[in-house]
Amino acid sequence: MRRVCVYLGAREGHDPRFREAAMELGTRIATRGFGLVYGGAHIGLMGIVANAALEAGGEVIGVIPHHLIDREMAHTGLSQLIKVDNMHERKAIMAEHADAFIAMPGGIGTLEELFEVWTWQYLGLHDKPIGVLDVAGFYQPLLGFMDDATNAGFLATATRAKLQSAGTPDALLDILESQL
Repeated sequence: MRRVCVYLGAREGHDPRFREAAMELGTRIATRGFGLVYGGAHIGLMGIVANAALEAGGEVIGVIPHHLIDREMAHTGLSQLIKVDNMHERKAIMAEHADAFIAMPGGIGTLEELFEVWTWQYLGLHDKPIGVLDVAGFYQPLLGFMDDATNAGFLATATRAKLQSAGTPDALLDILESQL
């Protein structure tokens, strides 16, 4: 089975469109026949995307470090919950189980995961598609910054082109699926 790793917040954010997009993304991943890989929590957007995928009959794999099990309240109703020792192992196992990556709105953890998997792609450690779900223009400032970094000569045009973006789950899944 092909799987999509989704990086997203353990909080819901203030805009209800974030919640709606997480529900739609989880549902669409499952109905398209993909499995979901994510951070293993049942709170925030993380729990919403997982529950939506489960409700749509999808496989959901969560990966969570022991030190976050109580803090993030691990989701106990998943297809599989993988418990790991640390964040480094979490990210490596999530990437290992995924065929594509999506970053939804989130905070510093989401950004760190996105940039690490994109860096791994740049270094040739994988060639899996990566995209951001730009709900309500959330990622526009970051995408603009990446364009500025490219124009300033700090990011190769080909590397910048590898980070895809779309405003809806279906549009982004279409883009990523075409690259699998």
